[in-house]
Amino acid sequence: MKKIVSILFMICCMMVVLPSQAQIKFGVKGGLNVTKLDFKESTFDGKNKTGWFIGPMVDFKLPVLGLGMDAAALYSQNDLAVSTSNGEATLQQKTLECPINLKYNFGLGNSLGFYLAAGPQFGFNIGDKDFGEFVNDFKLKGSEVTFNVGGGVRLIDHLQIGVGYNFSISKVNKDNKYEVNKNTWQVTAAFLF
Repeated sequence: MKKIVSILFMICCMMVVLPSQAQIKFGVKGGLNVTKLDFKESTFDGKNKTGWFIGPMVDFKLPVLGLGMDAAALYSQNDLAVSTSNGEATLQQKTLECPINLKYNFGLGNSLGFYLAAGPQFGFNIGDKDFGEFVNDFKLKGSEVTFNVGGGVRLIDHLQIGVGYNFSISKVNKDNKYEVNKNTWQVTAAFLF
C-alpha cells in the first residue's frame, strides 16, 4: 500500500512540475493545398486543383516527453473542379479551417528537430456552396470534418516546415444522391514567435 501511495505521489508531483516546463508559442501558419474531390459514382470526376491557406496558430510542447499539440484558425481557399460528359465546372471554396493536431517532437534540441502530427480538422464553408447551373444537384455542406496526418522539420525553434495529407471523415456535399469526399495534400510553413 505504501508503494502505491508513493507512486501516486510521484505522479502528482510530475504533473505539477511538467506544465511549468511546457512551452507555449504563438505564430503564423500558411501554405499550399492540392485538393481533389473523390466521387463514389462515375457521373462526376474530380481533378487536382491548387489553393492556399494562412492564419494564426498556437504550439504547445512538453519538452521532457516530446509530446505537444498545435491548433490554428486558417483561412483557406481551394479551387474544386468537377467534370462530367457535358464539360467542367470549377468552384472557389473559401473555408475557415480549424486543425487540432497531437504532435510528437524529436531531434537535436532547439536548433534542429522533427515532428509527426495527427488530428482532426473542422472546416466551415464561408463562400459559395454550389457549382451553379452546370451541376445543379451538387451542393457543398456548410461544415465538414477531416483528419490530418503529416510530419516536418523544426529549425532554430521558430520555423516549422511540413507536409501533410488531409482526408475526409464526413461527406462534403449536402444531398444523399452522391457521396463525395475531399482529399488534400498540404505543404506548410509556420513561424513561431
